[in-house]
Amino acid sequence: MPNRREFLVGAAAAAAATSASQLLAAQNGPQLSNTNVGGNNQGIISELPENPPLASKLFPPEHKFGVGGTQLGNIFKVTPDEEAENMLEACWENGVRYFDTSPFYGMGLSERRLGHFLNGKPPQEYLLSSKIGRLLKADASVDSQGNWKGDLNFSYHFDYTAAGTRRSIEDSLQRLGVPKIDIVYIHDLTPGMLGKDWREYLETARKGAMPELSRMREEGIIGHWGMGVNNIETCLAAMESADPDVMLQATKYNLMDHEEVLNRLFPKCRENDVSVIVGAPLGAGFLAGVNRWLYSDGIPDGYWEKRDRIAQIAHQHGIDLRTAALQFTAAPDVVAATIPGARNAQQARENRASMNVRIPAEFWQQLKQEGLIAQDAPTPG
Repeated sequence: MPNRREFLVGAAAAAAATSASQLLAAQNGPQLSNTNVGGNNQGIISELPENPPLASKLFPPEHKFGVGGTQLGNIFKVTPDEEAENMLEACWENGVRYFDTSPFYGMGLSERRLGHFLNGKPPQEYLLSSKIGRLLKADASVDSQGNWKGDLNFSYHFDYTAAGTRRSIEDSLQRLGVPKIDIVYIHDLTPGMLGKDWREYLETARKGAMPELSRMREEGIIGHWGMGVNNIETCLAAMESADPDVMLQATKYNLMDHEEVLNRLFPKCRENDVSVIVGAPLGAGFLAGVNRWLYSDGIPDGYWEKRDRIAQIAHQHGIDLRTAALQFTAAPDVVAATIPGARNAQQARENRASMNVRIPAEFWQQLKQEGLIAQDAPTPG
């Protein structure tokens, strides 16, 4: 595997070649922004905006806060259209301007709903991220699929090639109906999603998706790119081989589980000037009182007791568990934003209000004294 310097030299050469071809095209007159990607991707032509109104100046988000789009995709249960729209409206009214989604969330449903909400809003006023790694295919036989509920009517296959990456972004732009995507994450490139062959997919992404996203960033089609995963190894591999800007780390940095990210991922991110977005900061609802940890019904040993004790201490200091959980994930200097999901408008308002609460320093001190969080874990204030 080439090291980071060797990879960047190759990427720079590719970007230079792309710039030269664009200059030649400009001299020959205006043309569509069609890209025919070479190698094993020949024949795939993609039309993408030449100068999308990116909101890169909004990254990192001003309030270190955004909203995830899993509930827009009917995760765990169906979210009615009106409820989804009201949730997004509550986010906007309360100053939230970073919205994250994915083709995988509800097999395109999350993107369609988010795009409907953003229609008519100035693109420069919000930060939008989506993901690549899966290509959707219309399939009337698909009803609910795993955690995604409702009449979805789409199936998917994994694709981490260069051509698949451009195709995925073009498809997302059409589902969203917007002229730009600010941040693109390579999604779910993990053993949990891909099984024992996950390193083969990683190698495909290293040769395909990663350099392609760097080229698209240089072309101005996207603002930033990174990994959107729930493990650490994939993030470390990307920083070693490529030049990502940001890591969406889901499930591994929260009140219940954070030491591995604190000790292994954060130092490498600082070293490489890479920001972190924290996904699932509430453990998919567990730290807001839901009796489910992340995306299964199984609760790890000791988590019930730990949650109850932290909640008790929070109550003693005049705050609630959700507020402590959200602010904890936003505290590290390397974290650009924490992005909890919300099912409805009330949850959206409560999540945003939690970021404005002043938490006494004594609360965090007591958590550390009782060994409930790591001694070196950053805390607000």
